[in-house]
Amino acid sequence: MSKFLKVFGFIAFIFSFASAQLFHQDPNMIERFEIWIKIHKIQANDDSHLVHIFENWLSNDKFISLTNAKNLSYTVGHNAFSGMNSEEFEQFMGFRSNQDLLIKEDVFLRGSVPIIKQNIFFDVEGLPSSVDWRTKNAVTDVKDQGNCGSCYSFSSTGALEGIYAITHNNLVSFSEQEIVDCDNGLTKAHACNGGIMNQVFDFISKNEGLCTEQDYPYKSGTTQKAGTCQTSCKSVSGSKISKHTDVLPNSDNAMMTALTQQPVSVAIQANQKEFQMYKSGVFTANCNTDLDHGVLLIGYGTQNGQDYYILKNSWGNLWGMSGYLLIGKGNDPATGKPYNNGAGQCGVLGMASYPSL
Repeated sequence: MSKFLKVFGFIAFIFSFASAQLFHQDPNMIERFEIWIKIHKIQANDDSHLVHIFENWLSNDKFISLTNAKNLSYTVGHNAFSGMNSEEFEQFMGFRSNQDLLIKEDVFLRGSVPIIKQNIFFDVEGLPSSVDWRTKNAVTDVKDQGNCGSCYSFSSTGALEGIYAITHNNLVSFSEQEIVDCDNGLTKAHACNGGIMNQVFDFISKNEGLCTEQDYPYKSGTTQKAGTCQTSCKSVSGSKISKHTDVLPNSDNAMMTALTQQPVSVAIQANQKEFQMYKSGVFTANCNTDLDHGVLLIGYGTQNGQDYYILKNSWGNLWGMSGYLLIGKGNDPATGKPYNNGAGQCGVLGMASYPSL
């Protein structure tokens, strides 16, 4: 038994009846739990909190085993969120429901920056079979939003980083904290309470661009709130957004066409257990369209006959495939029909846009 667990008085709980049975089934269980704690730097407030974390970890461990035994197109595994149940995970990530976002969409999306509707003509025959903007040096390292509902800012900076690199042949990491601190919008701040990427594009335009991550580093993942807007840093030359384009909803052809040009900001539903514990493969789990999380698509491709989009998340590089997820594209293999009647897997085709400089 480790010194860490002894300090927290964990021994008494381990040898309770239920846990003793589990221990005999898996004698390495405690060691695996301790390794997980060390890898993800998990901190418990006291004995009861550690017990609660362990109970959640056990439940998620069982979920992982049962899910992976089905030999699906994707796998799940332990990550930094293994000590949370579904409700705690949603609260930690600050998910905002589709209703929360779309009720305000008309207000948020109609700013001073021109909004272009994507051309409805798509040369599908001319599209490449795969796209990955990482190979073109247009995607920064995976970032971590932490305990703050600021996903919208990471999705927005990701899209800006992409088009800036493509336009200027220079990959720059832009500041999410500047958005969280300074973009008050029309509803007095999204901060750690969610937001919409189009509205952020509008802010970046009026702000004459963004500062770099280095000059205005991210802190809200730890503080769980916005800070005072800093004006001492200088926006990167050429980072002002001139317009943003809405991708035609519910169309894989439209999304693929957009992705041949640049990375695209999208909203998805991410509050299901399979997404929380995702590890690898093409994500084809049952997933609806209650959009609650902003992410970035950086390409598309096919794996073992399953079409996918490449999704860059903002939950650190120890989640998923080094911070990425392959989300199902086209038809749901379970039904042979388009995911969610055309809205895309987890609603990925429902609300997408990209900026221009």
